[in-house]
Amino acid sequence: MLLFFSALLIGISKTGIQGIGMLTVPIMAVAFGAKPSTGLILPMLCFADLIAVFYYRRVAEWRYIFKLLPSALFGFGVAILVDKMIPPEGFKLLLGICLLFAIFVMLWFEWKGQQNTWTNHWWYGPLFGLLGGFTTMIGNAAGPVMAIYLLSVKMPKLSFIGTNAWFFLVVNYLKLPIQVWVWDNITISTLTLNLIAVPFILIGGYLGVKLIKILPEKQFRIFTTIVTCLSVLLLLF
Repeated sequence: MLLFFSALLIGISKTGIQGIGMLTVPIMAVAFGAKPSTGLILPMLCFADLIAVFYYRRVAEWRYIFKLLPSALFGFGVAILVDKMIPPEGFKLLLGICLLFAIFVMLWFEWKGQQNTWTNHWWYGPLFGLLGGFTTMIGNAAGPVMAIYLLSVKMPKLSFIGTNAWFFLVVNYLKLPIQVWVWDNITISTLTLNLIAVPFILIGGYLGVKLIKILPEKQFRIFTTIVTCLSVLLLLF
């Protein structure tokens, strides 16, 4: 039941309500264990990415994707190198603190009614790309990283979803060989479970498309910000 519920959330998050998919990380970790759960979640994410890219293929902002991808690939390498060195609790705490600071800065500029001048610096996009690549490799936990970045550059909701979909399509499919041959946590057994979960991903994808059509732009930003903050708090606690 937890697997099916997680599949439903993944579908909804990929095609509509961004950030809600982060809730699947602790749910699946409780049900299957921290590291084995990443091998179960990744193929579901890859399938949901295909649905999102097919539906939102024309609305992605590629200039932002090109800013993020090179450093995200570097983040992959860093994650593989430090996998054995940093305990998961320490990593989650450090990441949570960094993201909490990023959220605070974003909300501060919005409260002041000013443009976030940090987004104009050359290092801003690559920094989030590095964090995104690192966190997605360690624990499929890059959702809040991308949400904060795309919210901070004031991206409209459909462009937000399309850009997010293309970015994760690339990085998630690049992760597959590493998960199969290096970490050995994607097997015939896990893929069988993934296959059973496919109908729930499809239902979630349909619900996400319907929900995003009725959710106004302002409410989308508010809801995404709230869900992202909750996701960061999950990392901290």
